[in-house]
Amino acid sequence: MKPLRYLWALPWSLVGAALSVFFDRRFVVDGVLLAEGARWPGRFGWRYRAITFGHVVLAVDDLDPETMDHEMVHVRQYERWGLLFVPAYLIASLSALLRGDHHYRENRFEVAARHRHP
Repeated sequence: MKPLRYLWALPWSLVGAALSVFFDRRFVVDGVLLAEGARWPGRFGWRYRAITFGHVVLAVDDLDPETMDHEMVHVRQYERWGLLFVPAYLIASLSALLRGDHHYRENRFEVAARHRHP
């Protein structure tokens, strides 16, 4: 049921919604709040174009369809994992490091997002 997916991911969506006020534009796409346009993340060393929190995608620039598809996979992951997603993601990054792999590129959630679309 779709409402339960929103409820299960809600705590992280609230984090994303709170951060979205620091972006220039906000609109809803396929039930997901997309916030675009922010130069400030680069000042803190942020190297990624977007990050997802529940049903909120925060992007430093205008997202192309391929990147939005990638972020939508993360939305589905939040729907499956709920509150546990961020700890699971961090554990997957640590696991990759312990294997001698890259913490981001070889994170199992990122691998899935690169190879699968919702």
